Amino acid sequence: MIMALEARNIRVKMGHKKVLHGVDFSANSGKVTAIVGPNGSGKTTLLRAMTGEVPHQGHVHINGADVTDLLPWQLAALRAVQPQSSSIAFPFTVLEIVRLGLSAGLSAADSSVPLQALDTVGLAGFAGRMYQDLSGGEQQRVQLARVITQVWEPVVDDAPRWLILDEPVASLDIGHQFTVMDLTRSYAARGGGVVAVMHDLNLTAMFADHVVLMEAGKVAKTGSPGEVLTDEALARTYGCPVPVNTTPPIGVPFLLPQARADLAAQSG
Repeated sequence: MIMALEARNIRVKMGHKKVLHGVDFSANSGKVTAIVGPNGSGKTTLLRAMTGEVPHQGHVHINGADVTDLLPWQLAALRAVQPQSSSIAFPFTVLEIVRLGLSAGLSAADSSVPLQALDTVGLAGFAGRMYQDLSGGEQQRVQLARVITQVWEPVVDDAPRWLILDEPVASLDIGHQFTVMDLTRSYAARGGGVVAVMHDLNLTAMFADHVVLMEAGKVAKTGSPGEVLTDEALARTYGCPVPVNTTPPIGVPFLLPQARADLAAQSG
């Protein structure tokens, strides 16, 4: 059964400034939904409104339930949130950080989950290292492991669980970007739901099933990557020409990450 994360008529005001203007949003389980748009378009604010981190008007439903009717532990059992950045004031090991996901999730009985989560994000062997000694990208993957630990099983009692990620690949090299995006695809393929704020439009085109393009606190366009990521829509929203699938001038290096899928198929 397909269930959804839905927001209706979301309005956010910060001081005297209106940030979101009656936004409607919907993401289905079993899919990766990407929220894209220029800086200041309201992507992160929408995510934070849906997770209850900023005051807002409107309604948010998860798997049919109004989030205001759910207790904190019930919400924690349904969805895990990775913010853009996390600040840790005290010294903790990597394993201690990841184990925080057990206290908020339903996997506390299985002590092996944090180590499995670290392996999933490419950090096997990091459990005993101090979190503060890691690079920014490594810390980001530790936080992702914590989030995965919280909702380790994508479906529990026939209800999907949700990964809600704010710029999950922002500070990662291209190899680890693929690791994270492959993880989101796998989670969705197993029945869970994924909502991610994204800046990289190539990765969005490769991995997202559904794209929400935002502009000035409103939804400009929604649909499949092919429907949303067009020359016209991107040029209007980003305020500059953004040619889609255009070969660069001769002599300019051209990276085509989409070809990775073909190479993987050939090697397999």
